[in-house]
Amino acid sequence: MRSLYDLYPDFSIDVDLERRELSAADVLVWQCPFYWYGMPSLLHLWIEKVLGHGWAYGPGGTAVCGKKALWVTTTGAPAEGYRPGAMHGHPFEAFVPAISQTAVFCGMKWMPPLVVHGAHRISNDELDAAVGRYRALLERLSLTDAPRGAAPDA
Repeated sequence: MRSLYDLYPDFSIDVDLERRELSAADVLVWQCPFYWYGMPSLLHLWIEKVLGHGWAYGPGGTAVCGKKALWVTTTGAPAEGYRPGAMHGHPFEAFVPAISQTAVFCGMKWMPPLVVHGAHRISNDELDAAVGRYRALLERLSLTDAPRGAAPDA
């Protein structure tokens, strides 16, 4: 995992470095809070700069084609807040296409997001369960993407 806010506190993204890192990866994980119905600004800027025309999409833009894309996010509201008539007025799934389409547009294989609702209010047991689901998902992905005959990292 790489923290964009630690790497680029001034929002000056090293596009060449990010593209090299992304080229070496099999799975792209966008881990961020669900912030005003989208991604935080630095991640959005990263997408605009790194997933550029001619590199990630458009003519010659095949650098990320076939890679898996996973969105791991947290919300401030409980799951019940995402339904008609509730605080956010729509099921959470209604907000996913704006993010999933970015991956699909670039030819990536979109995976269903891992969402932790009401993250700042959940109990330690609920947090431990969410961490367990996340760890298991990442382990499945590393097993899936491991070269044949190779053991996954311990």
